[in-house]
Amino acid sequence: MNSKKRGVFLSYLRVGLIGYKFMGKAHTQAYKNTNFYFNPKEPFQLRAICGRNEENVKFAAHTYGWESYETDWEAVIERDDIDIIDIGTPSDTHKDIAISAANAGKHVLTEKPMALNVRDAKKMLKSVTDAGVQHMVSFTYRRVPAIRLAKRIIAEGRIGKVYHVRANYLQDWLADPQAPFAWRLDKNVAGSGAHGDLNAHIIDLTRYLVSEFDEVVGMSETFIKKRSIEAGSTNEEKTNDSASRDVTVDDATLFLARLDNGALGSFEATRYATGRKNNEYIEINGSLGSIVFNFERMNELQFLSKEDEPHLQGYRNILVTEPEYHEYMDAWWPPGHLIGYEHAFTHQASDLAQAITQQQPIYPNFEDGLRCQQVLEAVDNSIKSRTWEKVEKTNYLNL
Repeated sequence: MNSKKRGVFLSYLRVGLIGYKFMGKAHTQAYKNTNFYFNPKEPFQLRAICGRNEENVKFAAHTYGWESYETDWEAVIERDDIDIIDIGTPSDTHKDIAISAANAGKHVLTEKPMALNVRDAKKMLKSVTDAGVQHMVSFTYRRVPAIRLAKRIIAEGRIGKVYHVRANYLQDWLADPQAPFAWRLDKNVAGSGAHGDLNAHIIDLTRYLVSEFDEVVGMSETFIKKRSIEAGSTNEEKTNDSASRDVTVDDATLFLARLDNGALGSFEATRYATGRKNNEYIEINGSLGSIVFNFERMNELQFLSKEDEPHLQGYRNILVTEPEYHEYMDAWWPPGHLIGYEHAFTHQASDLAQAITQQQPIYPNFEDGLRCQQVLEAVDNSIKSRTWEKVEKTNYLNL
């Protein structure tokens, strides 16, 4: 089945990717893997990749296998041979690129956090809704097969009424005081530090698996206030030729939450957890059982059921690799043959292709991005007020 756009039936989904570094590489591989492993009705075509540094983006285009490159994102959006705009740039650029893409009739996929603030997220949601295009936020952990199994277990009532969610996302790449300044430490570019970068993921997982957020109270800290500028940094990273830059984001943010379903939650994000490289952990306790997931063991899910006989009760470790029973796994390898970080991006791309060609809703979309942003901002407000803050529930349609 082909999708119809501007009166022309297409045989490919033609992608323009803005950004070519870490996420650019991950998204590129996802489009290629989707074509190879998932056999979409309309394969992805890598039309143009975009970046400001011509030498680097030209090299990326050649290395990754893109047909062409651009140095101006507006030029990518203006092209008639592109259907999807994929945004893998720093957070301060998401709003303008997404709105321009929607106005041009392009489908939009953006990295998280979706925006710098709730105000911008609402504008982005309005633009894609008014344009009638598909829109998606790259919360890829939703597409880890073990998380899909956790969703199924909870939906089937196997852990009963949920009482607790405890989640953390721990990294250590800034624990060294000598680590240099990077764009992720500039509030004007990144919006926030560990909070928007890491808490955004566990907020989204909680919304996906359990419930919306009702109210929050938080605290944060910036442990090292200045970072040295690394030799060879770009002009954008330098300020008045000084040898260091102020760190204007949080290094760690922790918060408590009450969820709409009555459950209590605790959340922690830090880039100073020495020894933790990418430790994303979520534990959900209910009246009939519990589940535990840690991304550093992403092919496994722990599940405890109180309905087991007392002498057999305990956490069982489920290896989530069975093609017949575990979502997405039929595209990959025989049972017990593990998948990795990049595969969740492929699952995301495959779902996006299906949504576009079959004109189906896709999640997480820009409304999910807005809901996450509202939680992030409520925590920020709580840190300023030093008290509990309600999470805003309105979107642009309710204003």
